[in-house]
Amino acid sequence: CNSDTREVKSVSVLEGDSVTLNSDVKVQGDNMILWMFGPEINRIAEIYKQVIDMFNSNVKFGYKLQMDSQTGSLTIRNIRTEHTGLYKLSIFSKRGTAYRNFSVIVYARLYVPVITRDSSQCSSSERPTNQNCSLLCSAVNVSAVTLAWYKGNSLLSNISVSDLSISLSLPLEVEYQEKNTYSCVINNPIRNQTTHLDISQLCQTCAGNSIIN
Repeated sequence: CNSDTREVKSVSVLEGDSVTLNSDVKVQGDNMILWMFGPEINRIAEIYKQVIDMFNSNVKFGYKLQMDSQTGSLTIRNIRTEHTGLYKLSIFSKRGTAYRNFSVIVYARLYVPVITRDSSQCSSSERPTNQNCSLLCSAVNVSAVTLAWYKGNSLLSNISVSDLSISLSLPLEVEYQEKNTYSCVINNPIRNQTTHLDISQLCQTCAGNSIIN
């Protein structure tokens, strides 16, 4: 009989890591296990009569694919964002055909956000009359992330983006003498990175445009 539920298992992974898509079967006799990828449904790996064929998957994956000879599970090593997509598994046996689908999302690595001060405030004429310090938290070449300012554990503001490889920035104003703790956090569904604000370092000196990262 055929088992074709077409259920899709979602898999999230960080760029540069390895991920294994499990077949949950054991290769027997003349079973055939076939992996396909992408909207073109290209064949990328197959086991038939216990012989592995990787087709021309090296063109797309650069020899990053590995197929388990005992189970037919597929491992993608050093995965890249361009490997995001739908992976289709077909298992052909004497008992029928089974299908499994995996939706793989590869997130770019996160780097700590950078906090800078608005350098225009560093004129002596402005400092005495302006009791606030203007700051900017920035992140470059990011996708599918949220950038946020926190005061202690309380969210102050945030901005999200889903586009590929863009730059984000989020402003914040604090008082020169205040003692509250602030932090800028960037996160995706897998990981987060935090930079803590040192008000005394950024807001009490005008010797250049100070940076915290």
